[in-house]
Amino acid sequence: MAFQDLLDQVGGMGRLQIIQMAFLLLCNALAAPHIMLENFTAVILGHRCWVHILDNDTVSDNATGTLSHNTLLRISIPLDSNLRPEKCRRFIHPQWQLLHQNRTFSNMSEPDTEPCMDGWVYDRSSFLSTTVTEWDLVCESQSLNSVSKFFFMAGMLMGSIVCGYLTDRFGRRLLLTWSLFQLAVAETCAALAPTFLVYCSLRLLAGMSTTTILTNTVLLIVEWTTPKYQAMGATMAILFCNLGQSTIAGLAYGIRNWHTLQLVVSIPIFFLFIFSRWVSESARWLIINNKPEEGLQKLKKAARVNGMETSADALTMEAVKSTMKDELQAAQNKPSLCDLFHSPNLIKWICLLSLVRFAIALPTFGLFLHLQHLGTNVFLVQILLGAVSIPSNYVSIWTLNHKGRRISLFFFMSMMGIYFLVITFVPEEMQTMRIILTTLGGGLSFASVSCSVTFSNELLPTVIRATGLGIIGVCTNLGAALAPLLMILETYAAPIPWVIYGASCILAGLTVFLLPETRNQPLPDSLQDIKNEGKVSREVKQEELSIKETQF
Repeated sequence: MAFQDLLDQVGGMGRLQIIQMAFLLLCNALAAPHIMLENFTAVILGHRCWVHILDNDTVSDNATGTLSHNTLLRISIPLDSNLRPEKCRRFIHPQWQLLHQNRTFSNMSEPDTEPCMDGWVYDRSSFLSTTVTEWDLVCESQSLNSVSKFFFMAGMLMGSIVCGYLTDRFGRRLLLTWSLFQLAVAETCAALAPTFLVYCSLRLLAGMSTTTILTNTVLLIVEWTTPKYQAMGATMAILFCNLGQSTIAGLAYGIRNWHTLQLVVSIPIFFLFIFSRWVSESARWLIINNKPEEGLQKLKKAARVNGMETSADALTMEAVKSTMKDELQAAQNKPSLCDLFHSPNLIKWICLLSLVRFAIALPTFGLFLHLQHLGTNVFLVQILLGAVSIPSNYVSIWTLNHKGRRISLFFFMSMMGIYFLVITFVPEEMQTMRIILTTLGGGLSFASVSCSVTFSNELLPTVIRATGLGIIGVCTNLGAALAPLLMILETYAAPIPWVIYGASCILAGLTVFLLPETRNQPLPDSLQDIKNEGKVSREVKQEELSIKETQF
């Protein structure tokens, strides 16, 4: 925790931190839309079977020029139970007798139908093309539309596991730069993918990159700032993620071709990759990983950029080594994942944080995936969610700084749980009320995520922070994957999934009081800091107990 003294000398929130934070927030704003991208690039359009007599221009113009389009549709496509044209079947032969509305054919059997043998015709009034129209992911192949989304979520899960360890091993900036390059290449190539399998593979790589970018930007912001600004930095990172996800709705409204939309959100990532070489590596991470010379250079650079030339000249290697003597001594033995099990406090904190993040992800993704069932304009709802993220994140910053981490996280999680319990009693006919509640629920989920991200980064030590966040990220992705599966329970009773979402959020919110408060506390750097935390807490309890006994 002694690094805080060095950071105070060079400036805890100066020009360098502001410039670097602006760039990292831009990375979040451009990377986050890739999570929600398939809400618009993989929309299932209205469709029906292609039929020769109706969709072959030569036949329809020459042989059936006197018949209307609806008439040809009636004799070519059977009707479903809602008296609408079937989406996945057609008549084997045109049923001309259906044109005779006033006659009855009691001896006629049901006309023979067949699957769509020659492809489909799509309703392109809302989108010119999507991945569904590209590879005909309808009817028997409609389940494949969820496969690409699963690949992206699987990529995020793999990224949480693998890239967390690599970030602690090779540095925050290196993994951020590589992930920006990987995301740009993967998503640009996905727009030109020749087959659906290639597209899914590229989305897997994109998912790995996205979670690494979102994690490392927060790490660099938090590790370069003082405790006074850490909550603001982490919350701003979440805010720009939300704003980036809302902009995708505006882009999709203007760009109705999925190839173009995919390229528009992917190509700017190449420019972020180019400029990422000027991002300063975390000096805290460098020193903790036994690279004091490089850490000293980063600190001197920060002091000069922040206009503190005197501090830059006075800062020497001897000062760094004397200030962080214990941390450098601990850095001689690099910790591994197994070292986590030697610290009971750290195990308990990671388990509790994983439970909290799982409980937040479960209702959050349940809400977002349920937007498709609201029967409203998906563009409008997405923009409203982006708009509400600004006040919700402002409120979360205020509560984090004035009420503490535990109270803030418990409050927002409890309110989100209550919201999910309330929405079960709102009938589907009250669309306006449901939109208002959906927007409110989105705001509460954004605030809960901001609080949990801030809390997680401040509790875990620098030496193994990214690895711990990776473990927590696995639980987050498990909650996101389980959320849509719980919606299956609606077939038994509509309120069941919403009750599970709400109850789990409220119960998990109570566990935050088992975690130590971190407001205005320096970041832990080594595993020894975690052990000392436990010793200090036990000493405080013993002192309080002895005082009570003396008074008695």
